[in-house]
Amino acid sequence: MILYLMRHANAGLRRDNPVLDAKRGLIREGKDQCILMGRMLSTLKVQVDVIVSSPLKRALQTAQFVGTELGYEARVEVNPALAPDADFADFQIMLAQYANREGILVVGHNPNLFQFLGRLITGNGGAGVRMRKGSVARIDMEKHPPLLQWLIDPRMARSIYASVAKRSRPKTSRK
Repeated sequence: MILYLMRHANAGLRRDNPVLDAKRGLIREGKDQCILMGRMLSTLKVQVDVIVSSPLKRALQTAQFVGTELGYEARVEVNPALAPDADFADFQIMLAQYANREGILVVGHNPNLFQFLGRLITGNGGAGVRMRKGSVARIDMEKHPPLLQWLIDPRMARSIYASVAKRSRPKTSRK
């Protein structure tokens, strides 16, 4: 299985009330991050069989926007194992449910998402991996321990697109 771990895109400032914070949606910048990252994943020929999201609104919106850019037509599944208060054991149980899938995109939150990533690739949680909002990590789960193949954040994606958009052929004539 190829696992794509994605942190939800920008949803503005955290709210003190946990009920209101759970309903916090993406801001314009977050929506733009989703479209950019969805296009980047599409350019990289990412194919997912299932998209699973945290139950919080900002993660679900991120999953839906990215899924649209990938041409994903099924419904985004919601799983509490990706909620901000979930633990690694819940996350492992969720992964086991999708073990027969080739590609799975999960959308969640920091700090538990980068802790899950660290535990996956080291087995003991000894790795600290920074995941900015909207970042996506690709992990090959067939390797032992699982192998982090790449990690792309929206800043990197923007710079890649900017460098590709520049003229690739040097100007040779100066008439």
